[in-house]
Amino acid sequence: MKKIVFIIPNMTGGGTERVISLLSGEYVKRGYQVAIMQFAGYEHAYELDERVEDFSVGRQSGGNPLIWGRRLRDMRRYFKENPDCHIFAFAVMGALFSAIATIGMKRPMLVAERSNPESCSRSTRGLRNWAYRRADVITFQTADGISYFPKDIAKKAVIIPNPVDASIPLRYEGERAKKIVAVGRLHGEKNHALLLEAFADFRKQREDYELHIYGEGELEEKLRAYAEELGIADSVVWHGFTRRVKEEIVDSRMFVLPSDYEGISNSMLEALAMGIPAICTDCPIGGARVYIEDGLSGLLVPVRDRGAMAEAMLKVAQDDVLMERLSVNGAKVREKYSLDKIAQLFLEAANIYE
Repeated sequence: MKKIVFIIPNMTGGGTERVISLLSGEYVKRGYQVAIMQFAGYEHAYELDERVEDFSVGRQSGGNPLIWGRRLRDMRRYFKENPDCHIFAFAVMGALFSAIATIGMKRPMLVAERSNPESCSRSTRGLRNWAYRRADVITFQTADGISYFPKDIAKKAVIIPNPVDASIPLRYEGERAKKIVAVGRLHGEKNHALLLEAFADFRKQREDYELHIYGEGELEEKLRAYAEELGIADSVVWHGFTRRVKEEIVDSRMFVLPSDYEGISNSMLEALAMGIPAICTDCPIGGARVYIEDGLSGLLVPVRDRGAMAEAMLKVAQDDVLMERLSVNGAKVREKYSLDKIAQLFLEAANIYE
């Protein structure tokens, strides 16, 4: 029986971790042995199938070479004990530690590039490219992502979008709540500050709406203070991280993704699948553009354009016909990018056949 081992720093509440939880569950249902190896923590934001082997080989290192050494030792031991495993290394550090730990071994390795390649620091890019060259195949979420890499790496590329979880709520068909929702970590590249600014402009004409922000992160305190500064604090609701976010937002009037750059946002994809009209920045590396046809299945706005975002929000709030069109067409991603289809694409990319 073939074994697939996912390599990830930890399983905190991000999009990459969500994809791994979905794929791992799908593969054990198909009869594969599946393991998730965390090498920088041991956290669980998402529920896993009980048949998935889930373990940690280290904690966050803070740059400590001793922790790196123990991590690599334990990874290498595991790969020796599982000579027939297929490695699915997610994100740059997953690829790098997997490549080092398998030096001198022949282990089939798929690397999944998950974000904007330019966000990788210059000091790390050489190591990243070395690790990617050791992979058999590299999956990208968009064609734009491939263009950042040298030809010898690009020739190994396969484009695989993110899957839609079939268990998420179906498209809501009742009267929608006057809520604008955003879901994602409160980190700089997500640019929630832009969303707060656009909402402040939007509120000048539509005081009947609230902004609901789901997620936690290093910028929460600053963002709360900025909402106070903008005079909208009484209309912004901060929910933190919750496992029931989809059930809580399904009846919302609109979903907004204000990111400066993004691979493919799982929260955007799930909002589309639930039929929540989506407004997204048309940011590198083109993930929103893959799923959204502007004006038909969602609205795309330029990166860091406060005015364009506020205008798009007003359009969705004021135009019921537009809202319904975006809702119906956006929900079509549910079938087009179903979990079973995307899981199969990963298997084929890794040359794994039943």
